Formats: sequence, C-alpha cells, structure tokens
Amino acid sequence: MTNTPSTTSTTDRTRAVVEDYLRRAAEGDPDRIAAVYAEQVDWMVAENPRVPWIRPRSTRADVAGHWIDLAAHTVPGRGGFSIDTIVVEGSEAVLTGHLSGTVRATGKTFSGPFALRLSVHDGLITRHHVYENSLSVADACTPDGS
Repeated sequence: MTNTPSTTSTTDRTRAVVEDYLRRAAEGDPDRIAAVYAEQVDWMVAENPRVPWIRPRSTRADVAGHWIDLAAHTVPGRGGFSIDTIVVEGSEAVLTGHLSGTVRATGKTFSGPFALRLSVHDGLITRHHVYENSLSVADACTPDGS
C-alpha cells in the first residue's frame, strides 16, 4: 500500500495512541489505562477458566477491571512485558514482545511471547486482541496436584 498524507497522519495518530497506552500499561494504573479505550471495545483474549483475570470484556470499565484483576492475582514486581516490534498502518497496530508474571495463589511463573493487535479510532483503542502462550499462563494458575 502506498502511503498518502491521509494514511500517514492516521498512522502517526495511531502510533501516538499505542505509545501512550504502553506508557500507561507500564505505570499500571487501571483507570489511566482504560482511559485510552473507547466505551465499547472488541476485546479478545483466549479464555481459560483457570486464569482468573481472563474473561470476556467489552467496555472501558471492563478494561479497568482486567488490570485490577491482573494486579490482584499476580505478584507485584515479579513480571512485566517488553516490546520487540510495533507495526502501524493507518488505524491498525500490531505489537510483538514478551510477557511474564508470577501468580500469587500458586507462586508459579509464566513467560512467553505475545502479539497484540490494536485498532484505534477517534484517538481511542477500539480493538484489543491478544495472542499469547495461554497454556503457560493457565499452568501457572493451576495448583500442583490439580
């Protein structure tokens, strides 16, 4: 696709929203993170009943709830994320990187690569689709002997 001035400016705006989201995610304040999302969100993370913070979400309030649940079920300072690549074209962005954490209830760790697809419209994130090593996360949430 050939970049036109319109596409380039949309791409620049999308990149700015994504970079703002990443700063807020690193800070960890659920309400500040949720503030960069639209009121209605196309949210997709592979569900697993063993992972207490992963469930269907569709609103800005749900996004804040995700970060609250994640903080409640993981050990502070024993995990995080790093970004390897950010690709932005128009209103679409794909990020790849690595995430890790430690589950409070089990003391087990999870770690692995991830990809995140974000769509941005009117300066807000409208799509959040995560592709991650969900088996590693589920295993970390499962007590030994279960």
